[in-house]
Amino acid sequence: MNMKSWIKRRVHAYEKMRFDQEPIRTRLPFEWGLEHIGGDAAEPNPRAYLDQFVRQTIAESDAWFSAPPAQDYKLDGNVLTFTSAIRSPWKENNRVYGQYFPARAAANGTEPADGHAPAKGKGRAVVVLAQWNAKWEEQQGVCKWLNRLGITAVKISLPYHDRRAIPGYRRADHLVAPIIGLTLQANRQAIVDVRTTLRWLELQGYDRLGILGTSIGSCIGFIAMCHDPAVKAGAFLHASTYFGDVVANGLTTANVWEQLGQHVAAGELRSYWSPISPMPYLAKLPGAERKMLLITGKYDPTFWPEFTDELLERMRDAGIDFASLRLPCGHYSLGVTPFKHVAGYRFGRFLAEALG
Repeated sequence: MNMKSWIKRRVHAYEKMRFDQEPIRTRLPFEWGLEHIGGDAAEPNPRAYLDQFVRQTIAESDAWFSAPPAQDYKLDGNVLTFTSAIRSPWKENNRVYGQYFPARAAANGTEPADGHAPAKGKGRAVVVLAQWNAKWEEQQGVCKWLNRLGITAVKISLPYHDRRAIPGYRRADHLVAPIIGLTLQANRQAIVDVRTTLRWLELQGYDRLGILGTSIGSCIGFIAMCHDPAVKAGAFLHASTYFGDVVANGLTTANVWEQLGQHVAAGELRSYWSPISPMPYLAKLPGAERKMLLITGKYDPTFWPEFTDELLERMRDAGIDFASLRLPCGHYSLGVTPFKHVAGYRFGRFLAEALG
């Protein structure tokens, strides 16, 4: 066995161990869930409905992901809240929570008092998006690292996570669910919530905005950047082509595909969930003033390297300005020593430089 094969086996063994250690996963039943995207739960031909929905949504994605400022921003201590512009069936999920980590300049005089008043100074700020099922306290260290670099950070809770959880559910199963329409709605909601947070940062006077996303947070942040010209820099940890590719093939979504695979083929899922995937929106990214960094794992069993390679190739073909770093790790293992330190240094320096 050569060294690369040995490393791959060790990484995959670690990834499987981490996957098995997670709390018991809820196995939601398969549903088309068209009522979550403006359809009828009793639609006699859900495949035809989705085919039409996908074509129209991608063609009109600017409207689908539009996000005006919220009317009820509130900053209490370091906790930012506002009402999501997208209404899910669960009221607990429709209140967005963010943790505000002002850089030193903001903490010394430009921090807003009421969530609305513009800051006196302008500067750099990044919206931080954690991985699927991240807890409230996770990635706070990332935000503090950005602060050390002079960058303000707002870490927002994704739909169905921590304070947005549906009562009775320990995990955010409804963000990546075997319910086709609900997953579309939930990820649209996440992207709109990111853009609404960007509007709040602008109200505070921040004029150099970026996004830092991990895993599903990377996908959400990537699409938000595609649709929001205010975002000048994006750093994304893990990258793939289509949302459906990851779910149908990835380790961490095996329980979701177990339900989906009995009703739809992998190619169908790729199409149905393409509106919440990076690939359809690459043409929106080229621009000399927009910078991107993608950090990936060479042995990632969740975001397969084959899909990462395809995305990077398509980005090059589209003329997108980006840098990439591939580390000899997997998905979970990107978050452990030494890889987390290498990645943290790289994305920190990138965002500091790209945001000026």
